[in-house]
Amino acid sequence: MDWLTWQQGAAIAASSATASFGVQRLAASSNKDSSVAIKVRSNFVAATKEIAFVSGLYTLWRLARVLPLDQSAGAIDRGRSLENFQREIFLPSELSLQKFVLEHEWLAELSNAYYAIAHVPVLLLFLVWLFAFHRSAYPQWRNGLALLTAMCLSLRFIRVAPPRFFPELGYIDLSTRYGMSIYGPVGKGVSDQFAAMPSIHVGWAAVVSLGVVAASTSKWRWLALFHVLATIFVVSATGNHWWLDGLVAIALLGIALLIDERFIRARRE
Repeated sequence: MDWLTWQQGAAIAASSATASFGVQRLAASSNKDSSVAIKVRSNFVAATKEIAFVSGLYTLWRLARVLPLDQSAGAIDRGRSLENFQREIFLPSELSLQKFVLEHEWLAELSNAYYAIAHVPVLLLFLVWLFAFHRSAYPQWRNGLALLTAMCLSLRFIRVAPPRFFPELGYIDLSTRYGMSIYGPVGKGVSDQFAAMPSIHVGWAAVVSLGVVAASTSKWRWLALFHVLATIFVVSATGNHWWLDGLVAIALLGIALLIDERFIRARRE
């Protein structure tokens, strides 16, 4: 699936920042605006600033994909060591889960599609919803998302092969069988074939699910947990991640939110 390139992300960030700056300059030269105009302008400036910020983060994330990383050596051994460690701590086998979905082809196809499609759109919808309806909670989860992504990208320079690289253990690559692969060739960027640990899929899904639960007051907010649970399910069932990839990502989100609370927001108070 094709996402925006880093150039397109940079263009959106630049145009949004320019629009925000331009409106602010126009406001500074006018002192006859109505209260409605002031409110509309304030919301426009706030929205364009956030679009610029998030687009800038996206640009950095996409740029990381094209870095010339030459650390593929050892990825298979690390993946095998991770699988052994999971057995030692009695985590269930991802292979059993994959065999289960393959017994129900509709579920295998759905898992593969959810892994490929839901990742970014759901996160963007969450950010828009949070900004529009729960503005006070937005900075916490935006900062948590940014810090989490930075930590994940840093750790993924240490390559780890995912389960689908071990056909001798019985794993298959569902994207090969059903299409919709989101990965490029080995060695072409951070989000490539050997970037299993930690799982940004699970980390971003946790941001969405926990953010909805924390910000919303609706009795239906707990249904948002379905997204992170479904993501944990599909990343393992498709052979794209080990269980620990997701658990580490969730732990990193906790650290990111703690950093935001203790250092970033505390400095503003």
